[in-house]
Amino acid sequence: MDKIVVTGGVALEGEVRISGAKNAVLPILCATLLADGPVEIGNVPDLHDVRTTARLLRGLGAEVEHAADAAVVRVDPRPASGHVAPYELVRTMRASVLVLGPLLARHGAAEVSLPGGCAIGSRPVDLHIRALEALGAEITVEHGYIKARAGRLRGGEVKFDMVSVGATENVLMAATLAEGTTTIDNAAREPEIVDLAACLVAMGARIEGAGTSRIVVHGVDALHAARHQVIADRIETGTFLVAGAITRGRVVATHARPDTLDAVLAKLREAGADIEVDGDRIALDMRGRRPRAVDIVTEPHPGFPTDMQAQLMALDCIAEGTGTIDERIFENRFMHVNELMRLGAHIDIDGHRATVTGVERLTGAPVMATDLRASASLILAGLVAEGETTIDRIYHLDRGYEHIERKLSGLGARIRRIAA
Repeated sequence: MDKIVVTGGVALEGEVRISGAKNAVLPILCATLLADGPVEIGNVPDLHDVRTTARLLRGLGAEVEHAADAAVVRVDPRPASGHVAPYELVRTMRASVLVLGPLLARHGAAEVSLPGGCAIGSRPVDLHIRALEALGAEITVEHGYIKARAGRLRGGEVKFDMVSVGATENVLMAATLAEGTTTIDNAAREPEIVDLAACLVAMGARIEGAGTSRIVVHGVDALHAARHQVIADRIETGTFLVAGAITRGRVVATHARPDTLDAVLAKLREAGADIEVDGDRIALDMRGRRPRAVDIVTEPHPGFPTDMQAQLMALDCIAEGTGTIDERIFENRFMHVNELMRLGAHIDIDGHRATVTGVERLTGAPVMATDLRASASLILAGLVAEGETTIDRIYHLDRGYEHIERKLSGLGARIRRIAA
């Protein structure tokens, strides 16, 4: 199992190109199953989860060409006749459940194994099930599989009890081929939902209100071939900006989408960073200053994203003052705390709240990644720790960050990967 070794003490400086968003490309790849012609997707990051999704689509019978060096995936779903997403693929990636809606809408049947992925909370699939039942699907859960059947889906009214990105995406995709109009209330508003809707519209879907809490979908008889460029990854962008802030350096993120990062940029400014936005470029400069501790509360978009919580905690660990972090999205997302404390961080946990008292210095130690974003927070802490920090279980990292050690090295970080 590969490890990453970071030697701290270098203020990062330079430009880093932001990749396409993992959380946008995975549902978009699933959405290609809805089309009756080839769909070409650009700005696709070279990630483990993308390769897993490509394998899943091939397993369903689709033809998939993945040119990783060109960041392009081309999917021809016309040969796809399968409707079973097996445990072997789904167990490593929760996003696999997003084939449920497209398979049901296109083929009238779907069997999808209950999903796996990072162990950071229950993230119940019952929201997906109830939403699709509102469109006329008959669904049972047995032997570890979600089994769904339907004739042609019918438009319906979906109102979520709680905001769910995945469930919004699943019912949005299914509704595009349903007969009649579907309204989705209390819909997730994340930029990745907007990007998925833009891809579906390019394929011929009729969608209004993506990015708001009420989405209206007018079903059509068929979706056609299309091309789409995936939105920039706002979480990767935020992670590299925090890397600049935590090392008191200057980092410029290029090919970014600043309009998707308002809450994160506000907190970085509060921490003392000078931030300038110019088109798709975000420049962060700490001017050698130690960051100030910030308080954050994770919320659905447009609030502060839970996927940036661990990175801001790392920043608070070496900041001036004390910061509180309230995690309101997932109930089990403080697993990185014990690892940060191994590096010398002062963190107290009380339920969903962590109180972080900044220290002057961290010291390198062996640590273990517990989930995707936690692994990034450990690298960030390692960038400022004295000596070497060795991070184990970095397969989590490869699920969501494209060539992170190469990109950080380009900013001056002393970081290397050790093959198992």
